Amino acid sequence: MVQAVHRAIHVLRELATATPRLGVTELADRVGVAKPTAHALLRTLESEGLVVQDRESGKYQLGPGLVTLGNAYLDSHELRTRAVTWADRLASQADAAVWAGILTDGQVLVVHHAFRPGGAVQVLETGASLPWHACALGKAIAAFRPAAGRGALLAGALPRVTGFSLDDPERLEAQLDRVRETGYAVDENELTLGDAGIAAPVFDRTGEAVGGLGLVGPVERLMAENTRQEHAIAVREAARSLSRDLGAPRNAGLRACD
Repeated sequence: MVQAVHRAIHVLRELATATPRLGVTELADRVGVAKPTAHALLRTLESEGLVVQDRESGKYQLGPGLVTLGNAYLDSHELRTRAVTWADRLASQADAAVWAGILTDGQVLVVHHAFRPGGAVQVLETGASLPWHACALGKAIAAFRPAAGRGALLAGALPRVTGFSLDDPERLEAQLDRVRETGYAVDENELTLGDAGIAAPVFDRTGEAVGGLGLVGPVERLMAENTRQEHAIAVREAARSLSRDLGAPRNAGLRACD
């Protein structure tokens, strides 16, 4: 690795977790470099718009240039591109919002968000990062990863997002086993109190579970006894259609679980 690039990325990651800004000395300590080195890194990143300096405090925060890079990544992501049609169709069919996401570093990145039909005010969640174990999308993807990948996720951090979030690896593993049997995952009050999710895995041409597609909405709407199974079937069918668009083989789910 190129050390300067590695350090610059470390700076950006520290700023991504800071509240609300960090000074040169603080960043130098966090990154493990001398203060002049940290200052040089910040000035370089600032010249490219990746960080900005607050005039009053002199501290730094992430810059608008990162938004451009992030949007470019999302716009070029094949899953997002292919998911648009199926997500919109599923949202209309189920009268609920739909998320498409990928799993990276133990977090689900929402790459597409289809709003629930209607005029209600809704917040766009594209770009949001969610703990894999607290959302249906994450569980759907994790369940169909190879055993080593599932084990690594279960051995990682499992923070309680709400009082309903599962932080017990054994209980989560049992849930993943169930997901592989049914073909879909659920979360109920685990990510946000009052909300639920139903999601299914999406596979690519290699048979790998590369993402997930699912419904999100109020618990009472998604988990109602007379509609939950109907929603689950719709989600699985939409995910299968998206998988076919990505060239997935018919035995993709079975292969991914080996």
